[in-house]
Amino acid sequence: MQKRADPRLLDAERLIQERLGDRRLDFDSMLAVSNIYRAATAVRRRAEKGVLSEFGLSWGGFTTLWVLWVWGEMQTADLADECDLSKGTLTGVVKTLERRGFVERTRVESDRRRVTVSLTEAGLDTIESLFPRFNLYEGEMVGELSTAEKQELAELLRRVIVTADAEGTEGAEGEEEKVERP
Repeated sequence: MQKRADPRLLDAERLIQERLGDRRLDFDSMLAVSNIYRAATAVRRRAEKGVLSEFGLSWGGFTTLWVLWVWGEMQTADLADECDLSKGTLTGVVKTLERRGFVERTRVESDRRRVTVSLTEAGLDTIESLFPRFNLYEGEMVGELSTAEKQELAELLRRVIVTADAEGTEGAEGEEEKVERP
């Protein structure tokens, strides 16, 4: 007797279960994590094709403007971390934004190897014009959810983020402890 497919599942989820269903795997965890990735990718792709393309911005460009708008001037290493971009990718994004007049780079006087990035007036005008439209887009993406469901989703994702971040640091700390012990 074949197990009946759950109609709530996406086609990709059904295919995964068809192909791997005979294995002893934690399918609930697999589907939860893969759906985080799928949701983020789908939301990002649609944002780039829609609201961000109207401003000629990539996701990285938008994120960089947004981070500088919220946190202010930053050194490139910190900006790359906040934007979740590699330093090399950030360099390209910043160069593009700089050519468009949205940001400016300044060498740090105390250490000329370091560079800070800040918004220009044009960059500030752009993000202040763009963000209300982007926020409407965010509302569209979760429009099928109630306020309570949006809050629950945000809380559940926070817990995943905290776990993922903690896992990355615990391993390093554990290694240090092993080295220090006799």
